[in-house]
Amino acid sequence: MTTSPQPGTGSLAGLRVVEIGTSVAAPYAAQILGDFGADVVKVERIGTGDDSRSWAPPQWDGVSVTFLALNRSKRSLVVDYKSDAGKKILESLISESDVLIQNLRPGALAAAGFDAGHIRTLNPRLIYCELSGFGSVGPRASDPAYDPLVQAFSGIVSITGDESSAPSRVPVSLLDMGTGMWAALAVFEALRRRDQTGLGSHVELSLLQTALTWLTIPLMGVQSGSPVPGRQGSGLAGVVPYGAFPSSDGYVFISAGNNQTWHDLLDALGAGHLKEVDEYSTNPQRVMHREGVTRDLSAATSRLTSHELVGLLAAARIPHSPVQTLDQVLGDEQVHALGQFRALHHDEISEFTTLNLPMTFDGVYPEISQAPPALGADTHGVLASLGLSEAVIADLLTQGVVQQAEPGSDRMASDATTKRTDGAV
Repeated sequence: MTTSPQPGTGSLAGLRVVEIGTSVAAPYAAQILGDFGADVVKVERIGTGDDSRSWAPPQWDGVSVTFLALNRSKRSLVVDYKSDAGKKILESLISESDVLIQNLRPGALAAAGFDAGHIRTLNPRLIYCELSGFGSVGPRASDPAYDPLVQAFSGIVSITGDESSAPSRVPVSLLDMGTGMWAALAVFEALRRRDQTGLGSHVELSLLQTALTWLTIPLMGVQSGSPVPGRQGSGLAGVVPYGAFPSSDGYVFISAGNNQTWHDLLDALGAGHLKEVDEYSTNPQRVMHREGVTRDLSAATSRLTSHELVGLLAAARIPHSPVQTLDQVLGDEQVHALGQFRALHHDEISEFTTLNLPMTFDGVYPEISQAPPALGADTHGVLASLGLSEAVIADLLTQGVVQQAEPGSDRMASDATTKRTDGAV
């Protein structure tokens, strides 16, 4: 059984998570679990580690921002688990862990000798969480996939962007990070099931399943017989006006979901004459005449600066938001009021900050244990926690079975004595 978490730590303190991940989805899932207190051991390949370590620019003091964003609250173990000695290390690590998360190319981990059956034999209580692009069954099950490819395949790209231009992807890792989030939630469910049964689970998720989940409403609309939606830019199929409207120096997002708000909006903009246009009299009418509404409303908004327009909309209590650039977001008073940015010590980056998980408990964000690790920063510590002697570790390093970060990391000495004491498995 697991130990009780100490005050101020997350509820997963005392649990060990093994991540054999790369890129975004599995690393993000494991990071969430690490922020909730789990001891996350990130297993990386010799020499290069996680692919995202080399994804740059952007860089922060020479370190990949993508890697920094997805790999805090973890320890880095570099091991060649395809070698006989390395395989024994990974088997030992799995047998003493609670969760394994991986998103390697479909079949890659099984080909290395770690199929689901062998993993369950090593540790019947383990929660094995497997992430893929298209799922584990079907004609595309073995296909590798990246977020934009699945955005295209699932239909997200077909409804993103403006009708007059080419289809566009959502320019964030929508499906990778969404799948990571669902994976973390699935681990919590699997842990609750293990509490009841004493057994682990084989949990499977995919980017395609996440995409279909995000598309629940439009997919159900098509199933109901409604027309297949097209691209509407920032607009919404069933509400007009809804979207980004031009000011003289930018854009402001405006939403008027009912007639009273529509009339208040026209009054605020000095465009009361539009109340008399029959085609704009109800929301269904405005939806049918979207182009006209957009044209006439844009003529009114474009006479004002964004600051002036926001002031008028705020005074009239019209739902709105300026379309901010990311540098404006970083300086925004509301963003700062949330206190979501956290400063962490990083061996290579001065004044390093990261983003807390998007929730607080009794007003406090979950603790973040450490900044993203250097490649192999914790190899010695993890191996020592598995009971390997100094002589054996030295021999493994000499053989090239494992890799340790260059001396100088202030975490190397402290992690060398880290031991697992919960006896969860």
